[in-house]
Amino acid sequence: MTRMLLPFPLQRTLAAAIAPLLGARTGRLDWRHFPDGESLVAIEQDLRGFDVALVASLRNPDALALPLRFAAATAREFGARSVGLIAPYLAYMRQDKRFNPGEAVSAPVFARFLAESFDWLVTADPHLHRNPKLSELFRIPAHAVATASLIAEWIRDNIPNAILIGPDSESDQWVSEIAHRAGVAFQILTKIRRGDRDVEVSLPSIDAARSRTPIIVDDIVSSGGTMLETLDHLRQLGLPPVVCIVIHPVFAQNAYAQLLAAGAERIVSTDSIPHPSNTISIAGLLAEASAELFGNALSAR
Repeated sequence: MTRMLLPFPLQRTLAAAIAPLLGARTGRLDWRHFPDGESLVAIEQDLRGFDVALVASLRNPDALALPLRFAAATAREFGARSVGLIAPYLAYMRQDKRFNPGEAVSAPVFARFLAESFDWLVTADPHLHRNPKLSELFRIPAHAVATASLIAEWIRDNIPNAILIGPDSESDQWVSEIAHRAGVAFQILTKIRRGDRDVEVSLPSIDAARSRTPIIVDDIVSSGGTMLETLDHLRQLGLPPVVCIVIHPVFAQNAYAQLLAAGAERIVSTDSIPHPSNTISIAGLLAEASAELFGNALSAR
């Protein structure tokens, strides 16, 4: 066995699910802080001949960036043949252009930062806009797995009489695909913004949604503002209680509690980021994509 996963503490459960699918061992990676806030990373020592992958969801990328680099460099020092990164949630993809004067375009900068430490990357449903492919950002082999099939399967098994609701036009791409796979109807909310606080939201066909269980699907919920607005709109229309499905449950501050308080009957997420709402495992998808790169990425560089 020459494959080893080194998971950061919060990803140990996910790594334990991925490892047997890859025929990999799970090794030690400890991370603690000195009183002054500096990080100390300690990993498995004998990595001679191993192809290694760190497992780290980048929910807090600023805190994780240096520890990731320390761990990757130390793995090479200890003899690893190659070092990859399995990042179920990949941060810093939204800022792919300069929206205002003087702003950093962080997406390509962060991609270069990761490429300096890793031979390959696997992630799930990255938040891409003007760069539709990871290959346009990364100079290392980078694969993105799509979770639509798993979400559709969960909907088919648990809410057969569903109608999917996309909170905005940006969500159309994944909502329509999930609905098609699940064999259910979908609608996309439209918004007319007249000012910062004057936004009109409408549902194309209220009658088509009344007899079904509404499911709001979004790829990332951070502050929860968009989903809260959608919940409020559906409540005002008198629709049945809503189920929320989130691919990446960032849930900054008290966003999760706010969604429940706003009337979400249930919140379901993938395990790309550890959270009590995790229901849909993406371990199989991550393992399948990683298997193609483990030990093979060096020749592709």
